[in-house]
Amino acid sequence: MIRINLLPEEFRKKARTPIKLVLGLVAAVTINAGLVAWWAFQALGVQAQIESEQASLQTEVDGLDPQVKYYTALDSEAKAYKSRESTLQGITSSRISWTKKLDELIDVVNRGGNGQRHMVWFDDLQVAQTTDAKAKSAGTFKANGHSGSDKFAQVANFLEDIEASPFVSDFLPPSPPEGSQAQEDDSLVPSVAWSFPLALTLKTPEERLGKKPGDKGKPKPGAKPAAAAPAGDKNAAGSGEAHK
Repeated sequence: MIRINLLPEEFRKKARTPIKLVLGLVAAVTINAGLVAWWAFQALGVQAQIESEQASLQTEVDGLDPQVKYYTALDSEAKAYKSRESTLQGITSSRISWTKKLDELIDVVNRGGNGQRHMVWFDDLQVAQTTDAKAKSAGTFKANGHSGSDKFAQVANFLEDIEASPFVSDFLPPSPPEGSQAQEDDSLVPSVAWSFPLALTLKTPEERLGKKPGDKGKPKPGAKPAAAAPAGDKNAAGSGEAHK
């Protein structure tokens, strides 16, 4: 049914917004404002908490920073000392106390019993040592020796005493005895002497530290060891030839 309002304009009822709609809008605005205020409060509170924790951690870091720097300095110093210690150990393992070696050699010479076992002296002594890993040997010990006896066996006795003494601990075993007999001279004491070389090869630092040695200094396969000359034989000298 169609209704027609014939009242003049000023007497007609004005259209109003429904109260429910107004209440709904007010409620929505209130809720949104509350949510925004709650979010802002939470955000500011979290930010303040974060800043507080950051300040606390920064204070802790600032307190630990001197300790970290001190530890770093100690660590660097410890590494430097370890490097020096390693260098010193390398130098110590590659060095030979030649004063001690000479004392041990003199002890062997003095144990000859005034010619009963041997009577030996030397003209000169040459020592060469190297730390070059590419070198064929770590060093050599060479001397020109003399035996004051007409028996070449005393030269062999001396070399046996050398092999049994602490002197040879830093060297490879010596070569078989060899030498030549000097001219007899009744005006000298002793009147007969044998000249012989003493040549020793120095062990490598690894071998001196007790590690398993290589094939260096071992006899070649098939090589026959030289026999020492019998006592009293003036014309034989072990593996070498003796000549008057």
